[in-house]
Amino acid sequence: MADAFDIVVAGGGIAGLTAGLTAARLGRRTLVLTGDLFGGQILSIEKIDGWPGHPEGIAGYELCPATQEAAVAAGAEVAMIEATELEPDGAGWRVHTETGEEAARAVILATGTSLKTLGVPGEARLFGRGVSQCASCDAPLLRGKPVVVVGGGDSALQEALTLADHASSVTLLVREDALIGQAVYREAAEANARIDIRFNSTVEEILGADRVTGVRLTGGAEIEAAGVFVFIGLQPNAALLADRVTLDGTGRVPVDHCMRTKLRGVCAAGTVRSGAPGRAAASAGDGAMAAVAADRYLADGIWREPE
Repeated sequence: MADAFDIVVAGGGIAGLTAGLTAARLGRRTLVLTGDLFGGQILSIEKIDGWPGHPEGIAGYELCPATQEAAVAAGAEVAMIEATELEPDGAGWRVHTETGEEAARAVILATGTSLKTLGVPGEARLFGRGVSQCASCDAPLLRGKPVVVVGGGDSALQEALTLADHASSVTLLVREDALIGQAVYREAAEANARIDIRFNSTVEEILGADRVTGVRLTGGAEIEAAGVFVFIGLQPNAALLADRVTLDGTGRVPVDHCMRTKLRGVCAAGTVRSGAPGRAAASAGDGAMAAVAADRYLADGIWREPE
């Protein structure tokens, strides 16, 4: 595999970009395949809390480009191409993409997660016409108008707080009987006069002909809204390894403490791996650890599978 990259990273979120940065700094010939969704889920987050060195938080659209610039400056190559298949190739791997294939001595899967959808009538038809999954993108377009956020976790609460700075009101619809996000977000949402939290509420249909006009709940109640923001959980993007490893109960890739999978030379990092805490700083740490594990493997040829 004379023409192979030492390490190919699949994924352009903070885990993948940090893996690329770390691998390049270790002197490895590195390629990061970001796909179309450069930056991953955190790119659209207006304020990432808990990032070291930023006590007031940092925007995802600042953090991701800065990390990519650092990776490129260190020597990594970055391409907005999607990895579509992983195939064994001698002692290494062949990473198939939308435009061809790349040979790799080691691979880091950092494909992250995708936001789940409600799957109710009106959602797909009105996506981009009031249905959204990015408050920082669309909140300014809804200034002074009522909006609905569906979900009760960190993402839903963060988006509701962002929207509250623009919308006339935010109705937070929570399927369960309690919020499940971090205490800091729960307390901020509960204290915000523009946010109305409604528990045990399930959306049955999103209403509107050409634009969103509201939602209908199970039971028949309707809520007026110019926008509906859906944050009901995450679906791991583990398709590249789904046929080669047994995924855990959440659809994530099992790894050991060094982010190594059972596949020789393949690591998984970030929210696609088992046990991921779902924090940006943790995903960056995963990416760095995966790059170090891949570097050590390339140096000594030893691969220790997770138990």
